[in-house]
Amino acid sequence: MKLLVVEDEIDLARALRRTLEEEDFAVDLALDGEDGFVQMTASSYDAIILDLMLPRRDGWSLLQALRQAGTRTPVLILTARDAVDERVRGLDLGADDYLVKPFALTELLARLRALLRRASGDPAPTVTLGDVTIDTAARRVSRGEGAVGLTAREYEVLELLARRRGSLVTRPMIWAHIHDETEELLSNAVDVHVSSLRRKLGHDLIVTRRGQGYIIDG
Repeated sequence: MKLLVVEDEIDLARALRRTLEEEDFAVDLALDGEDGFVQMTASSYDAIILDLMLPRRDGWSLLQALRQAGTRTPVLILTARDAVDERVRGLDLGADDYLVKPFALTELLARLRALLRRASGDPAPTVTLGDVTIDTAARRVSRGEGAVGLTAREYEVLELLARRRGSLVTRPMIWAHIHDETEELLSNAVDVHVSSLRRKLGHDLIVTRRGQGYIIDG
């Protein structure tokens, strides 16, 4: 999953990125509102963690611009502003959740996972594909009765395809999903990950649409 963190407290921003990357998310970071606006309009994200009190452009206007553009990316507001009317304002502007500083990282991760599940249209934490089971909360995969060891990127590709099962997912969509601005991936990284998933989970699970991308049939 690819996330954007818009947070001007640099120590907190770096701690968030480190924690999220340890959970195998691909993370882009913006340290002010203007940079956040550029990144959220230039790239596609699975979710955005957004502070409200930002230099150059505040989080309220970023959220409003995002929703006025028709973007449905889940947004988790992360802020020290805890007045009820401010929480209401954020939710009414289109935020999906609101977490007040200081906060527990475990709660942030749980709220983020819940947002991602709801956004996929499948709020259950477990996805079943034939004899393959994906526990999205624990980020574990099993086949039959046995656990299957996947790399972080293999898991990200599998969960993306599983959450969008029945729909074609193009190579550029997968690339954007697993790649952040600090990484350089091989041009054939997507094909390599899909090939490895087929070896581990069965060759019939992921179907290739030649010249288009991949699909897991619903």
